[in-house]
Order: sequence, then structure tokens, then C-alpha cells
Amino acid sequence: MSYFPLGRPARMAVMASGRGSNLEALIKAFPHDNPLGHIVLVISDRREALALQKAVEAQIEAEYVPWPKERGREQFERVAGRLLHDHRIDLVLLAGFMRLLSPGFVQAWEGRILNIHPSLLPQFPGLHAQRQALEAGVSETGCTVHFVDAGMDTGPIVLQRRVPVLPGDTAETLAARILEQEHLAYPEAVRRVLKGEV
Repeated sequence: MSYFPLGRPARMAVMASGRGSNLEALIKAFPHDNPLGHIVLVISDRREALALQKAVEAQIEAEYVPWPKERGREQFERVAGRLLHDHRIDLVLLAGFMRLLSPGFVQAWEGRILNIHPSLLPQFPGLHAQRQALEAGVSETGCTVHFVDAGMDTGPIVLQRRVPVLPGDTAETLAARILEQEHLAYPEAVRRVLKGEV
């Protein structure tokens, strides 16, 4: 089932747990006057996440939604779901969001929720993908933008960008090279989705 194109600018939300560099790339790619859509809400499960600060600087509503130790996912999803509904969100973008959402939440947003992952999926899902690539001795890796399903990094792929693994690479140098490609790949994937090309 395809929800796009909408015939109007899409209202997008970004969920992020960290510094928000992919958020920054998305904000630049989709300014408020972009006819395809723009970001109207940023949600983070970490109060100190730089992503929230970047949202405020861009005059985008920023919401800290805690993920408590007890029944954290359930509580987070209830509040986040209400925020997404209240802001009439069309597309949810996970950008360095370090939590696994429940199958029920993902199903409710099927076809309308994307994630970016620093490997050429299905290779190296989950955490520390760059270290996994180095330990596997591959000659190239990259990043993948995919629709989110109930699995971990298993949903249908929208696009990938490749990066060589160089002699002497560390997890950090490889991550930095992949991140440059992420900043190109994520906006391009979102454009394709919003145009109904996927």
C-alpha cells in the first residue's frame, strides 16, 4: 500500500537519540517552503540529545519523551503516538534513534516510517555495524535507508550508498566516511518516497 504522493506538502517527524547530524541534513533538504514537505516535529528519548537543540534552532517543535526503565517502550509509544497524531504527521523518520519500536507501533505506521542504518543491509544489522564490517574483513560497506518493520533493520530497502573500507580504517574513521553518505542518502530516499517513486 502506498501513501505517497500526497498532493500536498508532507508533514514529517524525526525521532533521534543523539547529536542529530542526519536531522540537520534533513532540515536543510526540506526547508519550510519545500513543496514535497517539511519537518514539523522532533522527538527524542534523551533529554540531553543535541538533536532537540538543533530542532529548536531551526524553529521546529522539539519534544523530550522519556523511556523509563519500567514499561518504557509502552509509555514512550503512547506519548509519541499522541504527538504524531496531534501534529498530523504523514511520515516518520528515525535518525540515530537507538530504540526498537514495538510491532504494534510499527504496524500502525507501515509504509510511513523510515530508518537509516550504517551498513549495506542485510549485512551487519543492529549495533556497531562499522565494527562488524571491519571484523568481517569486507572491502566495502555503506548505508541503507529502509522502511521499518517489526524486525531489527529488516524492512524493505529504499536506497543504499557504498563506501570503501580502507587499509588502516578504525570503526571511527569508517563511521565518519559512512556518515557523509548518510547525509546524502537520507534526503534522497525521503524525496523518492514522497514523490511516490518507491
